[in-house]
Amino acid sequence: MQISIKCSIAVHCLIFIHEAKGIAKVTSNLLSESTGSNPVVIRNILSALKKAGLITVPRGTGGAELCVDPSQITLYQIYTALEPKGVTELIGIHPCQGRPCPVAQNIRKVLEPPYHKIEDAVKKTMEGITLQSMIETFRGLANPKNSQDEDPCGSNVQL
Repeated sequence: MQISIKCSIAVHCLIFIHEAKGIAKVTSNLLSESTGSNPVVIRNILSALKKAGLITVPRGTGGAELCVDPSQITLYQIYTALEPKGVTELIGIHPCQGRPCPVAQNIRKVLEPPYHKIEDAVKKTMEGITLQSMIETFRGLANPKNSQDEDPCGSNVQL
C-alpha cells in the first residue's frame, strides 16, 4: 500500500509556490530544480492542480500561484487532484472470484467491508490535514534565518 509520490511532489510544489509568492515567478523548471523531478512531471502535476482549482498558471509566461487559501486546501484535495480513484484503489483485491474454490468465490465480500473502513479512515485523516498546517511544519523546520521574503530553498535554487 503506497500513496503515489506525485502527491509528495505536489505538496512540495504547493509549499514552494506559497513561499515564493512575491519573490519569484514559479515555473515548472524552477519547481523541477527544487523537487528533482522532470519538468514534464511537474507540468502534469501543475495541470492537475490547476484543473482541481487549487492553482492558477498563466499561459505562456508561467508563474504558478495558489488561488485558494492554504487553510482551505486539504491533503485529500491535493491527492485526489492527482489520483482521482486513489483512495478507493489504495488497497487492491486480487481477481479470483471465477475459481471453484469457496475462499476465492467469497474473498471479495470478506475484504470489502474492512477495506472500505480503511479507505474511509485514510480519507478522513487526509481531510484533516491542510496545506497551511504543512506550510507551518515546513517553516518550523526551515533554517530560522529564512523568512517569507527569502529563498524558500536556501542557496540550492535561486529565486
